[in-house]
Amino acid sequence: MAGTMSSARVEDLPTRHTPRRTLGVAVRPWVPLLGVLVLAAVTGVLTGQLAPLGPVSTLGALVVMATGAGLGLVGGRVVGAVWVVVPLLVVHVAAIEIARSDVLLPTVHDVRLDSTWGVLALVLGRGMHALLLVLPMLLGALVGSRLTRRRVATRGTVLVGALTLALAVVVALPASTPPVRDADGEVVPGSVATLDTVALGGDPHTVMVRAADPDAPVLLYLSGGPGQSDLALARVLSEPWVDDVVFASFDQRGNGTSYAALVPTEEATLDRAVADVIELTEYLRDRFDEDKVILMGESWGTILGVLAAQQRPDLFHAYLGSGQMVDVTETDRRIYRDLVEYADRTDDQAVADLTERIGEPPYADLPWANADVMLAYEYLYGSYTPSEGYLARGKASGLDAFGVKGVEYTLVDKVSVLRGLMDTFAVMYPQIQGLDLRQEVPRLEVPVFVLDGAAELDGRRDLALEWYAALEAPTKRLVTFQDAAHAVAFEQADAVDRLLVDEVLPLVGER
Repeated sequence: MAGTMSSARVEDLPTRHTPRRTLGVAVRPWVPLLGVLVLAAVTGVLTGQLAPLGPVSTLGALVVMATGAGLGLVGGRVVGAVWVVVPLLVVHVAAIEIARSDVLLPTVHDVRLDSTWGVLALVLGRGMHALLLVLPMLLGALVGSRLTRRRVATRGTVLVGALTLALAVVVALPASTPPVRDADGEVVPGSVATLDTVALGGDPHTVMVRAADPDAPVLLYLSGGPGQSDLALARVLSEPWVDDVVFASFDQRGNGTSYAALVPTEEATLDRAVADVIELTEYLRDRFDEDKVILMGESWGTILGVLAAQQRPDLFHAYLGSGQMVDVTETDRRIYRDLVEYADRTDDQAVADLTERIGEPPYADLPWANADVMLAYEYLYGSYTPSEGYLARGKASGLDAFGVKGVEYTLVDKVSVLRGLMDTFAVMYPQIQGLDLRQEVPRLEVPVFVLDGAAELDGRRDLALEWYAALEAPTKRLVTFQDAAHAVAFEQADAVDRLLVDEVLPLVGER
């Protein structure tokens, strides 16, 4: 037995109780792991403080990937095993969550698994971040552990490396907006099609500009929401107008590509949103050498448009309201009552359960209650058919209902489109409760065009007609479309283009 033991190789003997030695000092096996976990905690705290929303830009996403790879490489090198990814990830993520615990946004703070919306918020707010972090961290740990053991890469390492590289390439793909083309599909010479970054209120915002003729009058379009990014959808659905105006639209504070500007949330106010519109108008005036621009709002954008036109009428040739909002709180109440009446009349138990669960407006459970109610709007709409052009453009575009597939968005932006819709809505919607344009804006000093959809929900339309009837303005015009509802300007874009040419653009000549 003694001879057998003496012939054994030293490296084959158990070593789990033998401390490592560094510079002659014994080091317990858990000390290197503790050091790596401290590094994970520190980087997590920095991430949570400097980027509380997680990756919101291409650069931010690549930094997250690099952080994950670095932590994994150090952990794998020090510990010599791939399992180090598990404690690294737990500590790093926990540090992020603690550091940003004061950011009270649905996709950042809340964890709601009791509804589809809650699960979606969890996936959007943390899922993308996790994907960008875990895969590179795993690759780093694989490489680091093999360096420690002086082993060559396995097929698994190569596979994870290929997946990580592919993810980095997809993340880095830039956004763009397609060129303006004529009826034959040819690019219009001298046309403009750009995505620009403009500082509004000190924060970067993406501005899309499209025009066949850059010398045409400028039309600034304000998207709905709050929180809705309309870059891709507006590009497709405004196509008829681009021959006659310089069409400009932007991602408002907290929307899509401008999602990062939502933080700090204390600065995301109604006043700031209106100020952003005014600042952008000044920018467009300077860029295109125009004294004034045409202002068009859609839904929530009509609130911003009316307030901007009230504050600075000198900036605008005219105001056009599509899906005009007047009193959001009263609209919510009327739509709620209409849903209750519908459930009673049709014995629709699902709608009855919905109205009982969410209670009467104003809704406290933002934005989840509003999301559920909006899905029920279909029960209240009458039958109507939007224009053929609207249907054809939407079908040809291949876009989804939120425009996420649009080339105007990077991979990170696509996630931010949906995150912004949730988070910005939760921040901004309470701020317009109690706002009533009938009381606060009885007069505008610019020509007004209200685009009225006859198929619009009564809870919205009746208030818009009431506000319009009492409104004082230099000139005003109510333009009713039978086959349109809330998104009138786009549902009847060809007819609206004729209105622009025949009635709105002549106002530009009167400046």
